[in-house]
Amino acid sequence: MIPIVKADGSSELELLGEIEKRSEKTNKDVTAAVSEILENVRENGDKAVREYTIKFDGKAPDKTEITHEEMEALSKGCDPDFLKAVEHAAENISDFHKRQLRQSFFTTKEDKVILGQRVRGLERVGIYVPGGTAAYPSSVLMNAIPAKIAGVKEIIMTTPPTKDGKPNPDIMAAALAAGVDRVLLMGGAQAVAALAYGTETVPKVDKIVGPGNIYVATAKRLLYGTVDIDMVAGPSEILVMADDSANPAFVAADLMSQAEHDVLASAILLTTSEALAESVCSEIERQSAGLSRKEIIDSSLENYGAIIICESNGQMVDFANKLAPEHLEVCMESPLDYIGVLDNAGSVFLGHYSPEPLGDYLAGPNHVLPTSGTARFFSPLGVDSFIKRSSFIYYSEEALKRDSSDIIKFAETEGLTAHANAIRIRGRA
Repeated sequence: MIPIVKADGSSELELLGEIEKRSEKTNKDVTAAVSEILENVRENGDKAVREYTIKFDGKAPDKTEITHEEMEALSKGCDPDFLKAVEHAAENISDFHKRQLRQSFFTTKEDKVILGQRVRGLERVGIYVPGGTAAYPSSVLMNAIPAKIAGVKEIIMTTPPTKDGKPNPDIMAAALAAGVDRVLLMGGAQAVAALAYGTETVPKVDKIVGPGNIYVATAKRLLYGTVDIDMVAGPSEILVMADDSANPAFVAADLMSQAEHDVLASAILLTTSEALAESVCSEIERQSAGLSRKEIIDSSLENYGAIIICESNGQMVDFANKLAPEHLEVCMESPLDYIGVLDNAGSVFLGHYSPEPLGDYLAGPNHVLPTSGTARFFSPLGVDSFIKRSSFIYYSEEALKRDSSDIIKFAETEGLTAHANAIRIRGRA
């Protein structure tokens, strides 16, 4: 059962400390195993990838790459209502992310000085998409669509084959809708390694994004620097702020929607109402009885969930900003009043009819969000995640002469006489 805690200045902070410890746990055996896989793939390329695919997935696919024609054929076998939902979600995600697009710029100053910035998409991006029972077509849309809008020249998706060596049709449908350029049937840390290092058939990418199990997450962490990555994601989490206007059935359902992800997931309710707290507990017990992942939900709520009874709405806001949750729901009478004061959250859901799954699948904002308190300094995945910026400078002779004394003073103060010489010599020409 989810515990109820009264905020007293220490109990809730102790709870926060326990939640933060979830992401500090590292498995040395996993790190060692992944390091071996990475090194093997770097040395042996496709051969190593194939061996690991047989070992971990049961069978290597007859062919690694899936053509667009094959993707289209597989998509025809999908549920038509699912295909409509994919199209609807893709439209919303595209519309939202197009508004994030940056523009290059230049400006002119006196003495013929030109300064500016050039913005363009990365050359090649790899997207990892889990397969099997943990197949998430929504992740294809959320990762590929912003990359495409950013102007990434080539998007390569890797996804594990099913036990019979075939691709998942739902993932293929999402890849088509999102504009993925190439699809390769490979999964696990070996797929991440292939994207990072390149093999005989897998081109080396500049950035790897997408969710995965602990082996995939560890591979991305170890390869950061060889390639860029989206983020090191921790267990999922939700924080709900609710007052007397909240429906306890809604709140309970929303807490469990995140608790079902993982036994390490965190679901917390902040409220000023003891009556609501008790009602939510009753609703959790009633609703969870009919849910397929009840055991995971129960474990998650018991170990990393809580209902915290706060003294005021201000105290709830302070706690929310301290926790910096991945998902933050504001189930309050006037939710829009809180937009300007909730500074640390991956994504904020406002009102009684904006549940977290709305953001997971359809609304448009990205569902790849910072976890484990990193929303204090990280942002959701978006178009900016797939661009690079270069600045450019043009100075005329007159302009350099005007600024040369200041530049030389900086260089000589820092002891970099060759820097100073590069400026001074132009004044002698």
